[in-house]
Amino acid sequence: MLLGIDTCGGLGTVALARWNDGTLSLVGQKELAGKTYSAELVPKMRELLVEQEVGLQDLEAVVVVYGPGSFTGVRIGVSSAKALAEALNIPLLAGSRLAVLAHRAGTDAAVLDAGRGEFYFGERSGETLLLPEEIRGRLCGSLAACEESAAKVFPEAVVIDPPSAADALIFAVPRLRRRDFDDVATVDGNYLRRSDAEIFAKRPRGSATEKTE
Repeated sequence: MLLGIDTCGGLGTVALARWNDGTLSLVGQKELAGKTYSAELVPKMRELLVEQEVGLQDLEAVVVVYGPGSFTGVRIGVSSAKALAEALNIPLLAGSRLAVLAHRAGTDAAVLDAGRGEFYFGERSGETLLLPEEIRGRLCGSLAACEESAAKVFPEAVVIDPPSAADALIFAVPRLRRRDFDDVATVDGNYLRRSDAEIFAKRPRGSATEKTE
């Protein structure tokens, strides 16, 4: 059994799948309302296991979406996944929300609203935080979005529902087959947010985007 965790967006999810000879079969998924992740993640995970009549001892690996997204959500998901992997002595695989989004949409790249007029941007060559005009200047190929705010700025984007923990498990299949796991001790959130000093160095003083969250 494989457990998937995604608490990066406005709606969190936990998913469970069977892993048999390199084949993934999704068996269930639970949603977590926004701002309830710290209280609901473990109960929802337990509920999912009980429904499938399996226990923690049956888990063989944990797949976690480690950002970018909500700072608090990313921290909760990553810390919970790491604690579970360490306690059960099972492998951990961390995947990017941007990569999962692009994979689900079948596009070359993806964007997520980062606030302050900026967007998280991911493509095969890497991920970063950019202004819309900077993204258009380097985009080669198709683009995926899952938020109304991003769709308005990038009308050319393929717009789909936000990716889930189940999507993360599907995205992780090639790495699972290679047993390409991450080091539990060093995995951290994929925040991408630049420091204020770096942001302001590129902004005219007094601009509206100078305000911090």
